[in-house]
Amino acid sequence: SARRAALVNAAPVLNAGDGPGQHPTQALLDVYTIGKERRQHGLGIDGATVALVGDLANGRTARSLATMLARNYENMHLIFVAPDVVRMGDDIKAYVDEQPGCTWEESTDLNEVASRCDVLYMTRVQKERFESPSDYELAKGKYIVDASIMDLLPSHAVVMHPLPRLDEIAAAVDDDPRCAYFRQAKNGLHIRMALLKVLLLQ
Repeated sequence: SARRAALVNAAPVLNAGDGPGQHPTQALLDVYTIGKERRQHGLGIDGATVALVGDLANGRTARSLATMLARNYENMHLIFVAPDVVRMGDDIKAYVDEQPGCTWEESTDLNEVASRCDVLYMTRVQKERFESPSDYELAKGKYIVDASIMDLLPSHAVVMHPLPRLDEIAAAVDDDPRCAYFRQAKNGLHIRMALLKVLLLQ
């Protein structure tokens, strides 16, 4: 694990994703993106409703983002949208419960929660993460952001994705200004450059 590597290595270790565990550098760029996008509407991160959608059991980006939002921001409401076979882990839910003022709920219905989302964070369902082919069949293709979902989202909403995508966001909505995933990817370059600079200057 990244933690073990850091304990035995004299050189700095950046965790750029550790299987189904955490992905803290992605979470940094995600939080930066949320803040930058919401500032365009005169809004901050505090008090936002963030829906995390897809394979939340194995999705390290969603796990890290939930952790960072709950730990560092006030009055966050997280909605974990996933099929029953890949629900958000109990460890993340327990962590969110420990953070004052932060709440969460679970849903299997993206259409029902879309109108309440300030941020819609999509993740892909990766076949290689499933031990059971039947579980994969239950999870794949269940949530797709298309024009009908975009119509339900608020005008200030931010649609994000850690990329690459499969079929969970239709290419036809890429031009919608609320879709921030390409800007999000660009932000990742700058955030990781900044992290490397911090380490090189030590």
